[in-house]
Amino acid sequence: MKRYLLLFAAMLVTAGLQAQKTVSVKSPDGNIRFSVTLEEGSFPEYDVYYNDTQLVKDARMGFEFDSGIFGDKTRPGKLLKRSGIEVYDLVVGKSSHVEDPYNEMVIPLEEYNAPFRKVNIAVKVFDDGAAFRYEFPEQENWSSYVMLDELTSFNPDGDPDVLTMFLGSYTTSHEGFYWSMKYSEVPSGELMEMPALYSYDGVYMAITEAAVRDYAGMYLMKESGCLKGKLSPLPGQTEEKVKAELPHKTPWRVLMIGEKPGTLISSDILTSLNEPCKIKDTSWIKPGKTTFSWWNGNEVPDTTFLPGNNFATNKYYIDFAAGHGIDFHSIYGYAEQPWYEDKNMNFEHPAPDANVMRTVKSLDMDAVAAYAAQQGVGLHMWVNWKPLYARLDEALAQFEKWGVRGMMVDFMDRDDQEMIRIQEEILAAAAEHKIFVQFHGACKPTGLNRTYPNEFAREGTRNYECFKWSKDLGADLDVSIPFTRLLAGVTDYHLGGFRAVPVDKFKIQYTNPLVTVTRSHMLGMYVVLECYLGMVCDSPMSYLGQPGFEFIQQVPTVWDETVVPDASVNEYAVVARRNGENWYVGAINNTERRSVSFKTDFLGEGQYVAEIYCDNENTESDPDLLDKKEVRIDRNSVINIEMAGSGGFAIRIMPEK
Repeated sequence: MKRYLLLFAAMLVTAGLQAQKTVSVKSPDGNIRFSVTLEEGSFPEYDVYYNDTQLVKDARMGFEFDSGIFGDKTRPGKLLKRSGIEVYDLVVGKSSHVEDPYNEMVIPLEEYNAPFRKVNIAVKVFDDGAAFRYEFPEQENWSSYVMLDELTSFNPDGDPDVLTMFLGSYTTSHEGFYWSMKYSEVPSGELMEMPALYSYDGVYMAITEAAVRDYAGMYLMKESGCLKGKLSPLPGQTEEKVKAELPHKTPWRVLMIGEKPGTLISSDILTSLNEPCKIKDTSWIKPGKTTFSWWNGNEVPDTTFLPGNNFATNKYYIDFAAGHGIDFHSIYGYAEQPWYEDKNMNFEHPAPDANVMRTVKSLDMDAVAAYAAQQGVGLHMWVNWKPLYARLDEALAQFEKWGVRGMMVDFMDRDDQEMIRIQEEILAAAAEHKIFVQFHGACKPTGLNRTYPNEFAREGTRNYECFKWSKDLGADLDVSIPFTRLLAGVTDYHLGGFRAVPVDKFKIQYTNPLVTVTRSHMLGMYVVLECYLGMVCDSPMSYLGQPGFEFIQQVPTVWDETVVPDASVNEYAVVARRNGENWYVGAINNTERRSVSFKTDFLGEGQYVAEIYCDNENTESDPDLLDKKEVRIDRNSVINIEMAGSGGFAIRIMPEK
């Protein structure tokens, strides 16, 4: 992958900071200002502004180590300021090429009492956000640390609107609902997920993190009126959060900022804050779409065999994939029995001696692998992380022999430092065997797809799998995702349900599950969400001859460019993404019928043909109904579409030949 070096030379500010109280750095366009107040004997505090609007006020920085507090007995050293442009290509992402200018400052802090520990505060400000992290340089009197707490806070100024998820504990699959309220109404002592959105008067700010590596994941909690960062503790106890040898550094604490929510959705700030690609040869990394028969219950209608952990069932889905341009077939097992040997026969709680090197007796994996290769379909293997990690290198070598192209690693449900290390270890080891990774039961992404582009998908959302056993999801949850979880990056959602019914006719079906969003909403989700492994979850018979299936076959999973023509928090989102010379537009609506109008000024010159899939006047009574129409447009056109409640639309735009 092509990589570029820093374009602007660093500029060293030679004057010491001892006489300065406040130091600041602005975004290249001048709209965002990040200021740090430094006073000897006090904790550093920072403020963030977007033009005249203050977003963060008097937010503290510091640490509590097992060796004592750091931050209140320090003096600043010489300030380093520099400007640059992050210029890079992405193998997988919302953009294929990024040029992201920034301004940066680094503030050295040193204790004036023994042991004279040193920590640097690094701040980077882009046009669409600001980020800071702490760097622990190698030093004589301090070689390692045990961190009990990171004393970072994110104190919002005033009383903005908040869109956030509350969690019961640090051990979680992150599959919850989002709540809207004023900041003053946020309850104290509740663990809050990131990203969380803060809406001011004409300005939006989302708090999240980037480049979480060899560190604990962070959450938010309101305490004594202040919003504080909380780190996930190491397993088996509650006090110790991070253990490290120096040199070391924390993740970036990120504030995504813009006048429109769409600015945050289209931002590349998270990948810009990550390291360049570590995989030397990326030619084998080919994103695409996959079957996932667990969702539909392994349906094999009109066949002479029973579904199960066998060759015939997998052949049925491989044939469907090969005949309809679907790149991968997922093998997970049958019902609740994994495909590999496990005495517990349990997805979530495998036996200690569960063996991913051996299939169950009914499954001839060599035959399945040979047939899939013959049909040009890649294999994608589900696996619980514990038996996989127990013999990681052996298992990956076996997967590679079978011709496995990817794997879904499931039930991690943690983001403490140990699990963060395990995830990166799995990514690195999988790359050695040319295998992509889809994390399920996992924490949010943090832009690591720049460093490890074989990470194709992450769950961490309450998604359409829940339609198999629950009635409490649908369009209102969907439309909160673009303004929260999607801001962190790739979002796996179990897309492709083609049996839609009105909410009052919905019933729980573990096999052939129903959905409560319209067919057009479902198609729109393939564009609105960022996911490099698109799922085609329903049974083959639910797609054949059905309107809209051709859009699923055509829509890409990686993009050259992303723009957001229109979006309104918790109401609707219209997202446009370019792949090559074609554009795809997706829109999702909440449960209220509405019309949207957007300009197509993101197009290039010339005439285009737009294939539009949208709701019609009868869709609310039969949500599988849609209209397909073709119109000719150019970059000066305006598209007006009415969306049903729980509706949406999808558009494929191609240059006119």
